[in-house]
Amino acid sequence: MIEFLLNGRMEKVDQADPNLSVLEWLRTKMRLTGTKEGCASGDCGACTVITGTPDQTGKIHYQAINSCITLLGSLHGKELITVEAFQQEPGHPAQTCMMEKHGAQCGFCTPGIIMSLIALHANHQSATPDDHKLLEALSGNLCRCTGYRPIVDAGREAMVQAWSPDASHPAAGLKNDRSANALASIHTGGITLKAANDGPRFDAPASLAELRELRSRFPESRLVAGSTDLALEITQQLQTLDHLISVERVHELNGCRRDNDELVIGAATPYEAFRKPLSELWPAFNPMLERLGSLQIRNRGTLGGNIANASPIGDMPPPLIALAATLVLDGPDGARKLPVEAFFHDYKQTDLKPGEFIHSIRIPVPKPGEKLFIYKVSKRLDDDISAVLGAFKITLEAGIVSDCRLAFGGMAATPARAREAEAALRGARWDEASVKAAAEALSRDFNPLSDVRASAAYRLQIAGNLLQRALLASDPLVRDALTVTDYA
Repeated sequence: MIEFLLNGRMEKVDQADPNLSVLEWLRTKMRLTGTKEGCASGDCGACTVITGTPDQTGKIHYQAINSCITLLGSLHGKELITVEAFQQEPGHPAQTCMMEKHGAQCGFCTPGIIMSLIALHANHQSATPDDHKLLEALSGNLCRCTGYRPIVDAGREAMVQAWSPDASHPAAGLKNDRSANALASIHTGGITLKAANDGPRFDAPASLAELRELRSRFPESRLVAGSTDLALEITQQLQTLDHLISVERVHELNGCRRDNDELVIGAATPYEAFRKPLSELWPAFNPMLERLGSLQIRNRGTLGGNIANASPIGDMPPPLIALAATLVLDGPDGARKLPVEAFFHDYKQTDLKPGEFIHSIRIPVPKPGEKLFIYKVSKRLDDDISAVLGAFKITLEAGIVSDCRLAFGGMAATPARAREAEAALRGARWDEASVKAAAEALSRDFNPLSDVRASAAYRLQIAGNLLQRALLASDPLVRDALTVTDYA
């Protein structure tokens, strides 16, 4: 059975198909149809809702998420707020401003946009968010008929207005601790949600020991964390997944910590939770992570999930390979360590043994002379999948490349290093001639495919151009002239 708050009221679900998305449950079971289905893949934002998740201290953190690819079982112990909560007075400034600024036409996308704006408003109560934060919050919401200028104008206006609901308001938890008190009464142990007649099953263990035991008993089960990719098998491929084990609530798999000369990130840690500590060490991650999906996706998607999915165009593996990061794998036979670059065997094939899972990722901290460059190329700036992603760690001593690790996504069946290009750079001056030689060597490293995102020739050319970009960006005069977008 799962328990959670829905618009201020406690809900208990003791029997349901674990393949149900939050969106489908809301619309078909609860008849809360304000939340819309536009794409069922986490791209358009029409399904945006707000979830509140208690931390270790009991404080609730509110986030906008895509309900179309969030599974019902993941709601246990959380608060769920939908657009229907704001039918009760007082209305939220985001609603009023969208009307006053003419931010809606057909209105289909409007509920999702409203929820994204409300989440941003709730998380910046002490300071007004700037345009950068506003655009980031709206980057996962598509509108086909209004145009974005009036929507952005509405957001700017809403962010400077106060909202003060009383304690009876369905979304009052955004402003006070009422929800925290209610959620504290929900049990924090592992849960199981099953469909009728011994149908599909969803387990959500709360400890590492429980997870190991479940994986030992059910090695054929599918692991799920944020479900930002796995849920597409349900919503796009119309599959029924018989047994899911969620790692989202396993305490040992969450959070970031510094361990001497490494940053350790739990595999179930969402992107937005590790973005700041990782970017403080390696600043190149910040603009790349801002372009990894939308804010709704980054609030749910996890580092372990991005790696275990083993996509050749996953955004995190190339920079982790460039940094010589290490995976900690766990399972019924205990823990073991493995370099990230050794984890990928072939397309969608990894080194995981039956019953194993990714426990954490250990990322080295910078050493003197090391520079990291990460560049993502995609057809649009926001909320898109990479055609090519290049990550380069260059170690310079008196202008000489004493060491380097060059990794790419989108160039082969797996994320991979460019060892011939590395050999061309290592020991050479960090200048145009050596970079040109390294770019030419890429054709010996990779034989990329042509697909809908890019041709093979384009991929080889752009991979070499990204090395040239890293050289230009390392020149202080050139770097100072580049914009944030140039680094993205």
